[in-house]
This record gives sequence, structure tokens and C-alpha cells, in this order.
Amino acid sequence: MIPTIIISVITCVCLILSVLFFPKLKLFKKEINTYWLVGLIGGVLIILFQGISLKEVFDGLTADSGINPLKILVLFISMTFLSVFLDELGFFKYLATFATKKAKTNQLTLFFALYALISVLTVFTSNDIVILTFTPFICYFAKNTKINPIPYLVAEFAAANTWSMMLVIGNPTNVYLATSANIGFIPYLKVMFLPTLLAGLTEILAIFLLFRKKLLQPLNAEITEEKIGDKASLAIGIAHLGVCLVLLVISSYINLEMWLICLACAVSLIVCACVIAAVKKTPPKILTATAKRLPWDLVPFVLSMFVIVLALDKQAVTDVLRKFLGTEQVAFRYGIASFLTCNLINNIPMSVLFSTIPNMPLPLLSDQAIYSTVIGSNVGAFLTPIGALAGIMFTDLINKQNVKYSFVSFVKYGVIISVPTLLAALGGLWLVL
Repeated sequence: MIPTIIISVITCVCLILSVLFFPKLKLFKKEINTYWLVGLIGGVLIILFQGISLKEVFDGLTADSGINPLKILVLFISMTFLSVFLDELGFFKYLATFATKKAKTNQLTLFFALYALISVLTVFTSNDIVILTFTPFICYFAKNTKINPIPYLVAEFAAANTWSMMLVIGNPTNVYLATSANIGFIPYLKVMFLPTLLAGLTEILAIFLLFRKKLLQPLNAEITEEKIGDKASLAIGIAHLGVCLVLLVISSYINLEMWLICLACAVSLIVCACVIAAVKKTPPKILTATAKRLPWDLVPFVLSMFVIVLALDKQAVTDVLRKFLGTEQVAFRYGIASFLTCNLINNIPMSVLFSTIPNMPLPLLSDQAIYSTVIGSNVGAFLTPIGALAGIMFTDLINKQNVKYSFVSFVKYGVIISVPTLLAALGGLWLVL
């Protein structure tokens, strides 16, 4: 047990250090993210020091269960493919420009319009896609209009990591936790609708009060026209995303697993894009560009952290955590614990770890533990940049745009916004369950 715990702790510490001090590593003129390398090394060391055997790892990866990380990765990568495909066609930028046009010279109108657009898109796509799409747009727009980008960036990041709670597909952590507990698409939505709504309303009020003076300043916007050239591909992309969402909604009724639905829709879109390219007698560049933007780093990272958690579970460490958290005030204890833990080890490893903990005497308590952990894994993302991969991507993007937003500022705004948002969400969960 001791070697497993030591390796796990060192891996988590190194993960934090890598995010703060050396997020990227240059190798053969190519930059690679270090967080997944840290996780991979930790997973390999666990196996080498016999914390878990290769056979046990193989059995875990091939198990026919909701907690199977391969199925979860297929679901998330496939869903991300559908969203990135639309983004490559300029669909999301077009919507953002449309919202900007409607705002005209009023910052408040623009602020609330962008927040609403980001929230809706997050619900139906995912937080990572929205952050990758809108962060450069906000930075570019702020430079052109000479306004402070921070209120918009804070609102974007918070919205993307709050409204992502609404549907199970909004965040990889939702997928992992829900499937580990065999929670379907509709049952998940029924529980998480009110907590997400209350969290979103609390959050936007906190952000508005925080930045109201800056947002009352006038706006002088010079808007560039955004046009979508390949309308056929756009129609195909929107149709596939729509069909995928509908099938996910009825998945429990048609007895189809969510990962199969997402994979089938992604494969179908690839075939359709290839057919369109063949008809036009051009190479399918859209597919190449989309594939390059997919979060492939998640694959080794999630699998490595899964190995570490399997080893901790084998060594009965999760039993100790379960006893520590107890069976009273489950929603608030698990919600706050997951909220804080994801800012120590990142929300994906936290979700993998916490998915093995709930083993309550009553089903209702298990549901409270899982759903409150979902809330903690999403809202915890905007407490510090370490809280989620979305935070790592976000800080990297704004640094490239030369926007000054320090670690201290991130945490300062994060505390002010995330704490009331977390309490509102957990309060909503308490009302539902």
C-alpha cells in the first residue's frame, strides 16, 4: 500500500507543478503538454512497483461496465469531433459575430448576449469546445474596441464550466461519473436541470456585480463580417450533431449505449464529408483540420489516472476516503470535497477517484454523492487554473493573446464567483434529491 500511496501523491504534486511552472515541453521542435506525461509516468511506476498487475489493468480497461474508460474516451472524442467540425467551418464564430452585431454600442447588451450564447452552446456541445472557440474571439474583439477583455473572459470561462453540468455530454467528468453509476441521459438531466439553472443565475449575478463599472463604459465596435463558405458541410454537421443529441436523449429507451451513438454519428459525418469532398474533387481538408484539434492528450492522461485509481482502490485507500466523508450531509460533503480536490489533482483524476468511493447504504445517498461530485468537478474548474484541463487551455490561449491575467487574479475572481455558485448548485441538488 505504501509505495502506491507515495507514487500517487508524488504524481499529483508533479501534476500541479507541471501546470504552474512547465506546462509545455519542447521535443524535436514540437511543443507537447506535460500534464499527460506526468500522469503516464505515474501510471507506469504504479505497475512497475506492483501496485497493480497488467492483467488487472487489462481487465479494468476491457470490463463491460459504465466505468470503462475506453468507452468514455470514445464518447467524448466523438462528441468533440462533431463540435470541432462545426467550429472549423466558422459556425461558432458566426454566431458570436451575430451576437456582437445586436449589441451595437452597449457593453451590457454584448456581455449578456455573449454569456447567453456561450451558455447555450456549452449545454449542447462541451465546455472545452466553447473555450477553444470563444477565448481568441473575445481577446481579438477587445483589442479592436479597446475594452477590458477580463470581464468577458471570466464570464466565458465560468459559463462554460457551469452550464456544462446540464447534460451528461457537457464535460468528460460528467460522462465518467454518470456512466460509473449507470445514470442515463434523461435521469441525469432531470436531476441536474435545477442545480445548473440556479448555479448559472447566481454566477452571472456575481460576475455582473464584480465588473459592473467596467461594463457600463461605452463600446465602439468595428465588426468584421463572418461568412460560412461550405454550407453543404455545415448543414451535414448540424444535422449530425442534432441527430446525435436526439439519440442520446432516447438512448435508454432504444437500449443503445451513449458511446456507440456518438461513435456512429462521428463515423457517419466522416463518410459524408469524404463524399462531399469527392463530389467537389478536393481533398477533405476539413477532416484533417478537425482531427488535429481533437484533445488526444486526454487519452494517455485518463488511462494513466485510471490505472492509479485502480491501484488505490485495490489497496483499499478509497475505503478510507469513504469513511472520512461519511454518510451525513452527503451532497454538501462530497460537493465541497470534490470542489477542493479537483484543484489539487485536476478534475479528471478527481472524478476517476471519487467514482469508486460512493457505496452508500441507501441508493439516494449514492445519487447525492455522484451528482454533488459532478457539480464539484465542473464548478471547481474556475477556482484555480489547475482545477481542469479547460483551465490549462484557457490560460495558454490568453497568454498567446498577450492578455495579462495572473494566477493570483484567476484565484481571486475564482473564489468570489465559484463559492456562491457551488453553494447554489448544491442547494438546488438538495431540493431535487
